[in-house]
Amino acid sequence: MRTTIRDVAREAGVSIATVSRVMRGSASVTEPTRERVLAVAQELEFVPSQLGRQLAERRHAANGIVFPDLSGPYYAEVVLGYEAVAAELGRSVLILSTHGRQDADAKVLEMAERCDGLVILGRTVGDTTVERLAKRGVGLVLVARPAIATADSVNVENRDSAVALAEHLVARGARDFVFVGDPDGSSEFAERLEGVEEGFRRAGSRRRSLALAARPTEEAGAAVADSVGGVDDLPDAFVCANDELALGLMARLGERGIDVPGDVLVTGWDDVMAARYAGLTTVRQPMRELGGTAARLLDELINGSRSEPRHEVLGTELVVRGSTLGKEHA
Repeated sequence: MRTTIRDVAREAGVSIATVSRVMRGSASVTEPTRERVLAVAQELEFVPSQLGRQLAERRHAANGIVFPDLSGPYYAEVVLGYEAVAAELGRSVLILSTHGRQDADAKVLEMAERCDGLVILGRTVGDTTVERLAKRGVGLVLVARPAIATADSVNVENRDSAVALAEHLVARGARDFVFVGDPDGSSEFAERLEGVEEGFRRAGSRRRSLALAARPTEEAGAAVADSVGGVDDLPDAFVCANDELALGLMARLGERGIDVPGDVLVTGWDDVMAARYAGLTTVRQPMRELGGTAARLLDELINGSRSEPRHEVLGTELVVRGSTLGKEHA
């Protein structure tokens, strides 16, 4: 467990504000007190942080959220959920999009100096940067990313729902599939692929191939559709890592005269609004709840109500629609 400013104050027999003044080099602390506090801090391996100073001085800066890109509906929904709860808690929000930034890690480290704490969405920065922030004592919540160091985390359940999705496809006659997405670029996509492969394996079926998409966008999904030679080259199903890929894929297949679900089944993940109108079979995840839960966890860290890390996993749900309800195999 990370040593906090409260631990140092308790062991040194002084107030939190006194510890903060010592760490800032303030001249208002007597020399014996300064020496005692520094000795305790060294013994406990305490790393002073911006967060600790703000708590001691009862100042409240903004919370920060770091995300890859706001152009897609998934990220927008998560950020909206985060901002709504942050507003309820009376906290302002600083946002940082890392898409296209070569200096993303440096910008996040800089942002941390102006915030009470940070929510980091996905693999926007490297593990080393997260570990550096945690060592500084910055309040951290990771979203859609495995737990690292002492940071809190909020994720959704991926594997079981992916197995259920595969079982549904097998029941509709699918015997092989192409996974559309980049499992190496996202731990969530990797878990979804593992679950789908497990579901097909139980039925004695298999994955035909992996269609890599550098970014999980509609344009990338359309590019996958363009790579298909014709109906004879189709798998039984395209399993897309998110709805954007699936929607782009479906639209382009339709333009090419390939019928979904008559010629091929297509699935997504997220259940964005457009998926409902397109009749896309998908897995619904609570996107706004992801952001809202992260905001509440960060608030607990900032107000000092707990110090032990928490790791929340939110449930998901298979939603079956027309994109998988028409293909039958002999």
